[in-house]
Amino acid sequence: MVGSGPRSDGRRHGVSEARHFLVVSHTGRAAALEATADVCGQLAEAGAVPVVAHEQWHDVLTALPELENVVKRFEEVSPKHLELAIVLGGDGTILRAAELTRDHPVPLLGVNLGHVGFLAESERDDLGYTVGRALARDYTVEERMTLSVRAKVGDEVVYESWALNEATVEKAERERMLEVVIEVDRRPLSSFGCDGVVMSTPTGSTAYSFSAGGPVVWPAVEALLLVPLSAHALFARPLVVGPDSSLAIEVLQRTEAAAVIWCDGRRMFELPPGARVIVRRSPIPVRLARLHQAPFTDRLVNKFQLPVTGWRGPVAGD
Repeated sequence: MVGSGPRSDGRRHGVSEARHFLVVSHTGRAAALEATADVCGQLAEAGAVPVVAHEQWHDVLTALPELENVVKRFEEVSPKHLELAIVLGGDGTILRAAELTRDHPVPLLGVNLGHVGFLAESERDDLGYTVGRALARDYTVEERMTLSVRAKVGDEVVYESWALNEATVEKAERERMLEVVIEVDRRPLSSFGCDGVVMSTPTGSTAYSFSAGGPVVWPAVEALLLVPLSAHALFARPLVVGPDSSLAIEVLQRTEAAAVIWCDGRRMFELPPGARVIVRRSPIPVRLARLHQAPFTDRLVNKFQLPVTGWRGPVAGD
């Protein structure tokens, strides 16, 4: 956790210096466009400048033409001047915001308009309160580790990317199974046939990794996860390794099955035959703005609606 009270990033905001807030929304949903109008209006009323990404500009102004002289394009603003990104949507929208701000330490404040919204900090009903907290800089910033992803064929690097949740090597054809060798810390561990392999951060442990039967890892734990998908092998269990370890997947050519790699389910690359995918911890984290200090246990209970009836709570000495 970075900071324990209202955020201070060392910048001095003079009277003449405008405050810029990136607003990222799921513009395909009417609820998101309505929320975008509310947020931009509240920011402008406070004298701040709402900023909208290029690919959302047309949708936002078509639905909300009154914002034309209020918002700025993302490309017209230096990212170093962005104070915060307010993200309106589900976890997918937060992942998109993380892409936009990847090279700049802009905290992301998520407002859930989707279903689970595990990365979001507040709900639609709290939108006015949330924007008020953002304007007051009344939030803390939590850093989440990310993955560095590289694919090689021999000595040639054919693809590089990153992921907040997970990098997944998957079969590209439904009827063909992948044959892979998994490696930990540059040593082979096992080989098997499978539908794919998920390599995840603790943040991603409640995403694809969770669906594949992997463990839930608390965000404060620094670790990498490896979870096979439908593996045909006795030893094909989820693995949890240290944050400085490296994971690798080698796709064997003997079945001639095609493989692809997905990063956060958003960026895809077709792997050449015999490709090797290496995943390590990235030095660049994603920064999430937090309004509440509730334990991660409470987040799990609330998001998954877990039954806790009968809990009596700790007693002295626990």
